[in-house]
Amino acid sequence: MTSSLPDYPRELVRHYVIANPRPGVGRYLDLLHGNFTGLSDHERSRFLQDLRRDARQITNDELEFLLHSGELAGWRERLTAAWLIGISRRVQFRESLARLLMDSELTYAGQGYCFALARFAEPKDADVLTAYLDHYLPRTDCHYDQHWAIGALLHVDDRLGTDHSGRFLKADGLWSRSAFGKFDPHEYGRRMAEVCGYVERLDPLDA
Repeated sequence: MTSSLPDYPRELVRHYVIANPRPGVGRYLDLLHGNFTGLSDHERSRFLQDLRRDARQITNDELEFLLHSGELAGWRERLTAAWLIGISRRVQFRESLARLLMDSELTYAGQGYCFALARFAEPKDADVLTAYLDHYLPRTDCHYDQHWAIGALLHVDDRLGTDHSGRFLKADGLWSRSAFGKFDPHEYGRRMAEVCGYVERLDPLDA
């Protein structure tokens, strides 16, 4: 099979990871923490429209490159790729995202993996998120992406009418005993619902 990767990988990164309607601010910075939600209505609209266009345009080979390009794949590339995967709901990347989330090799990138899983919102995604929380919530020395994962799981529960998050959030559950125990997990659920909501309103037919 002929690869669709461009001859110049750095151009790929420039186009999808760096390029942004806001001059001087890389796209990945507006994706980080869902920062785009704090933009003005006009700036946010332009940002999301460009993001949706690129999510539809980018090929699977290009997404694989951004996720798994060895030394070139930093958190910026992986974060952005995961957002593009989530927006376009390419569920074939679920297993790759699950492995990357569990490995937690790079700071911030896990935010994107959790967003994508929240967008997929299928039972398999709840399984991935619960496995991650079972593994990392007991690690009180690890301030990784547990807050994004619980937010994603709460969102998936809301979509599916399930309660996978319940056992983590009960009074003596893993959340209360974790490094994030003093924080309200439902606030993270609301945050995930907010960022997903902006994406879904771009085109209800694709939501």
